[in-house]
Amino acid sequence: MKTFLKILLAAVVVLLIAMFAIGKAYHFEKSIVINAPAEKIYQNMNSMKAFNRWNPWMELDPNMKVEYSGNSGQIGDQYCWDGNGDAGKGCHTITALVPNQQQSTKMLFMKPFESDATSNIILTPNGNSTKVTWDMDCELDYPMNLMSIFMDGQMDKSYGSGLAKLKEISEK
Repeated sequence: MKTFLKILLAAVVVLLIAMFAIGKAYHFEKSIVINAPAEKIYQNMNSMKAFNRWNPWMELDPNMKVEYSGNSGQIGDQYCWDGNGDAGKGCHTITALVPNQQQSTKMLFMKPFESDATSNIILTPNGNSTKVTWDMDCELDYPMNLMSIFMDGQMDKSYGSGLAKLKEISEK
């Protein structure tokens, strides 16, 4: 029994050290080069309806309820979703637009847990192509920040899928 308690105590200490070493801030970004001018790519990201044509999370629930509000393609353009356990519930709002260069958004998650994040999609000319960088920043409270150890793999998959779809529709 004493050995078990020592192992348990050691595991708790390791988790506490890891939790504080990781910190609360989480940043993820992924890039892709698209063989299209920034102007064409921007058309596929300058509104929430355009964004949702390649948004990888829209595929999590084919019966997801989506409601748009605000003026399409302008600051305040928003969609709110309510989906199954995989998709959750929340709202995604455009906070800044720089034509042919950048879209910034704020996401509020209500289910499966409350959280918020910011995201940017940045277009950078790259010869005859355009480099697209999609990032996300959020703060994860202790001990939820331990999830960040596992988040990169899932985020890479989701962002990779979305960027591949954006590439496909932008290169048509």
